[in-house]
Amino acid sequence: MILGTIAAAGVVLTAPPASAQNLDAGKSPEKLFADGCASCHRSPRGLAKGRYSLTLSWFLQDHYSAGPDTAKALAAYLVSVDTPPPNAPAKSGAKSRSKPHPPKPVQGQ
Repeated sequence: MILGTIAAAGVVLTAPPASAQNLDAGKSPEKLFADGCASCHRSPRGLAKGRYSLTLSWFLQDHYSAGPDTAKALAAYLVSVDTPPPNAPAKSGAKSRSKPHPPKPVQGQ
């Protein structure tokens, strides 16, 4: 019985280690967002919030992505959709709103 246990332990210790498979490898950044982010975020716009791609990549790698390559691709995508188009008009300090409405009258009690 002891000999069988030693033999089994020897087989387990000499077996090659199982390698993890990156299920996100080869996916486009848009697909990565759709698969991993869209359940909480409706759109990728605004998620980069003006951050640098490198720091955003580090954050994504630590918290949300399967590896550094996936994090880097997703960060670059988020930064690219966060940037306004080159021909977009500059926004003024005040946001335009619709015409103000008068307050509703108070109903008698």
